Amino acid sequence: MIGARPQFIKAAAVSRAFAARGDVTEVIVHTGQHFDANMSDVFFEEMEIPKPLHRLEVHSLSHGAMTGRMLEKIDGIIAYEKPDYVMVYGDTNSTLAGALAAKKLQIAVVHVEAGLRSFKMAMPEEVNRILTDRISDVLYCPTDTAVSNLRREGFDHYGCRIVKSGDVMQDVARFYSARAKEYSTIMEDLSLIGEKFLLSTLHRAANTDDPARLRELVAGLNEVAEDHTVVMPLHPRTKAALKTHGLTLGVRQIDPVGYFDMVALLSHATLVLTDSGGVQKEAYLFDSYCVIFRDETEWVELVDHGFSVLVGADRQKMVAAVRRLIDKPFVRSAELFGGGTAAQQIAADLLTHA
Repeated sequence: MIGARPQFIKAAAVSRAFAARGDVTEVIVHTGQHFDANMSDVFFEEMEIPKPLHRLEVHSLSHGAMTGRMLEKIDGIIAYEKPDYVMVYGDTNSTLAGALAAKKLQIAVVHVEAGLRSFKMAMPEEVNRILTDRISDVLYCPTDTAVSNLRREGFDHYGCRIVKSGDVMQDVARFYSARAKEYSTIMEDLSLIGEKFLLSTLHRAANTDDPARLRELVAGLNEVAEDHTVVMPLHPRTKAALKTHGLTLGVRQIDPVGYFDMVALLSHATLVLTDSGGVQKEAYLFDSYCVIFRDETEWVELVDHGFSVLVGADRQKMVAAVRRLIDKPFVRSAELFGGGTAAQQIAADLLTHA
């Protein structure tokens, strides 16, 4: 059950692990939460993910309406397919809808990337991940911290299995990095060869839907862009918010990019600035420090080990962090996410217990 960019990337690793075993039939359902071709179809093509057998085309709705519409449609698909497991990824509306539909039909729920917590219930993602974890039968956790979160919340008493698998995003980064070098031309297309640049993304509703936070972030990015080239694949939500609030973003804006192009940009960026949970990890996986436009992060290991810094929506903190990290050599002082075998472990563990 997938529907958004981070889920396509994670599913690529797990689908490949299932295919390598040859003893499981996987039916992919695409909810349509990310429907733009540059944020959806391109990932299936580039990463050779099996084409979804079911496409729901549910998007551009409120959280409640989107989740409800997905739940209704997924219910029918599960009744038709009669799977042994429904696997969901991450913390989107697609994640929660898939888990709820399966549980109500008494189908076992498998949650990949379980146990993450921001401890901020105002975030829709936090609600989605907590509810999904609570009704999941198998919880694959990317880190020790994720396992600890579940145990602290009493999950040992809920009749589920908690497994530390490592993070499938690291599997993807290792597998596709060479292919990105071969297929991506974005560095040439943007005339960035030999150029020093910062890569930025900005899309979370907490930032784009709050005019004060958005203004502060735009001001900070514009100040950084006075001294450095900042490249930003512009999310549709951010583009609309900038127009609504009459804000001018003085960075180099480009259309959303596919995974290979994103890997190429990450691999060459001097520094990454983002509010994305996935991009935080990708920065680390491709040897870049990261400035995070949030007040908290689920990936506390990145901050604890000094690979990332939280600046919220504070212009001064953002600029100061960039100045501190821009010329700092990246040193991989710790292996945080399992070493790149998470998908194999998930496939082997799930089929062993089937």
